Amino acid sequence: MFNLSLLHNLVMMDMKCSWKFLTSVCILSFLLGSCSAYENVCPVEAREDAEKHYVTLQIDASNATSRPIPETLFGIFFEEINHAGAGGLWAELVSNRGFEAGGQNTPSIIWPWSIIGDESSISVATDRSSCFERNKIALRMEVLCNSNGCPSQGVGVYNPGYWGMNIEEGKKYKVTLYVRSTGDIDVSVSLTSSNGSLTLASEKITALASEVSNWTKKEVLLEANGTDDGARLQLTTTKNGSIWFDQVSAMPVDTYKGHGFRNDLFKMMVDLKPRFIRFPGGCFVEGDWLTNAFRWKETVGGWEERPGHFGDVWKYWTDDGLGHFEFFQLAEDLGAAPIWVFNSGNSHNDQVETASIMPFVQEALDGIEFARGDANSTWGSVRAAMGHPKPFNLKYVAVGNEDCWRKYYKGNYIEFYNAIKKAYPDIKIISNCDGSSQPLDHPADYYDYHVYTLANELFSMSHMFDKTSRDGPKAFVSEYAVNRTDANTGNLLAALGEAGFLLGLEKNCDVVGMVSYAPLFVNTNDKNWIPDAIVFNSSHLYGTPSYWVQQFFTESSGATLLSSTLEGSSSYVEASAISFNANGCDYMQIKAVNFANVTVELKVKMTGLESSNTKVSATKKKVLTSANVMDENSFTNPEMIVPQESLLVMPEGDLTFVLPPYSFSSFDLLKESAYTKMPLSDSYTMTSTM
Repeated sequence: MFNLSLLHNLVMMDMKCSWKFLTSVCILSFLLGSCSAYENVCPVEAREDAEKHYVTLQIDASNATSRPIPETLFGIFFEEINHAGAGGLWAELVSNRGFEAGGQNTPSIIWPWSIIGDESSISVATDRSSCFERNKIALRMEVLCNSNGCPSQGVGVYNPGYWGMNIEEGKKYKVTLYVRSTGDIDVSVSLTSSNGSLTLASEKITALASEVSNWTKKEVLLEANGTDDGARLQLTTTKNGSIWFDQVSAMPVDTYKGHGFRNDLFKMMVDLKPRFIRFPGGCFVEGDWLTNAFRWKETVGGWEERPGHFGDVWKYWTDDGLGHFEFFQLAEDLGAAPIWVFNSGNSHNDQVETASIMPFVQEALDGIEFARGDANSTWGSVRAAMGHPKPFNLKYVAVGNEDCWRKYYKGNYIEFYNAIKKAYPDIKIISNCDGSSQPLDHPADYYDYHVYTLANELFSMSHMFDKTSRDGPKAFVSEYAVNRTDANTGNLLAALGEAGFLLGLEKNCDVVGMVSYAPLFVNTNDKNWIPDAIVFNSSHLYGTPSYWVQQFFTESSGATLLSSTLEGSSSYVEASAISFNANGCDYMQIKAVNFANVTVELKVKMTGLESSNTKVSATKKKVLTSANVMDENSFTNPEMIVPQESLLVMPEGDLTFVLPPYSFSSFDLLKESAYTKMPLSDSYTMTSTM
């Protein structure tokens, strides 16, 4: 811990020491701010090895060789995969809230809804009587209790949500539903334990037949008196008669800014400080068939009016509560630039010929108008009616996903490109075709590059953009990861391979404009694609080592890349150097990955400082490592592999750092004038629990 009496002592310094005071405040504000991110500030001890390897990092800190890093270099990619949105980031607790998941032919299955009661007391079936034109399916519940009446607990239906609803004591949940009946109603709306034996919250909806003869919206607010992360929602009654339900929603009142995003998952995204967010896919945009592709117009307007759709690539139904509007709201809440990926007229199994592509082009133009149009425009007015009269800041769109090889892609792409550039010349357009090894044969602002491979292979790809032409569009590495063969469900080995690759991308930031990992989320109950950055269930979460690697780059976007070269036996070491400003002070940051089971001593030599009086001094280090390179985080041990921070106290002029075996490290250096540099003993006192 820091000696807290320090601040008082500094304030009492003589004014002639004001420059020393300023320097100290810079150090303290940066270190205190950084250390607050972790509960435990402790060093990572290097393992003892029989042999130590030596590597030198030569840094040229001059302006002549440095170059700016794009403001948008590091961001995130959100795809509706692994129940990332439905049953994840989107906080809706009810699965299949509109009873549409079973299809449009009735009677249909109502999974995951289930019946409370037996055949002698209740009959349940779907029909096409809903008041919503785009989702006509509703649930009819016929209560048939005998002369002795219904069971005391009533009969009805329940919904377990997405593998259980996380209900927390003292928190409130808003239940909204549409109901009609041929008679009076007396319905209990309850949150209960997984088997229904314990009631966590309950309210009644009562109405005369005349009040519910037509579809009527009802809302209740439930406050939980207990906690259960496997809870369910029940609709029960003891009154005979016919009742119809539709569009049953249960939302926690406590979501991020009331915008519907699950707080803990949102915070994990925020902590990466993403400069952009690519959405909504991925293969989710294409569909196995075009009839099941994500079509943005079906996902706007009131949530109860959205038909939902079956994502046939990842094989689950989404009610599309997380729709076109919500994705733009998510980007705004994150402070990230939205990158909208739309369908190019291609799915995995069918495609639209270029001669027939114009309806898709118009749909894309309308989607842009929804985001950017004036509140009085056709689609801008829809956005305004949803509560956001001010346009969203959309500057990037991607035409399709992994479609370059398809027969009609390039022809379709040109139609999209020309139409969008004519209407919105400032929008940057991303092609699916790879331009890393040879120039594109069509215009583009960025080209999309995806890579999933083994850890060694990805590490070795750190130099793949070294020889890429510096002319033409920049690369958008929108999907990268070590695949499950090496990574299992997300281990240290994968993270280190990715770290080496990212350092190479950072050093090639003149031709690489944006980078994001994929996939971002996985609900542990639907591991369709692993590994992922963030693992969660209804109540808990953790970041994989790949997630924590991304946190090492939060200062990079908008910083300055310093020219650097490695000397020595460095085939298993990658490193980079940047400079940035924080709290009014100038810093340098060195990042280095050691991809071998040896200890490496990294000696930093620096030239090109502003003057001979400019000095750099180490302030802190951050290390990601573990006892075994195959180690993984888990729900039982979520912080087995997380960055460990410690403060650095080194002799002046000594910039020699130890890289533990199989590790990723960063070292922050404060840049200051020798005239203002204050001896450590005069500036701050540090103690740590090592």
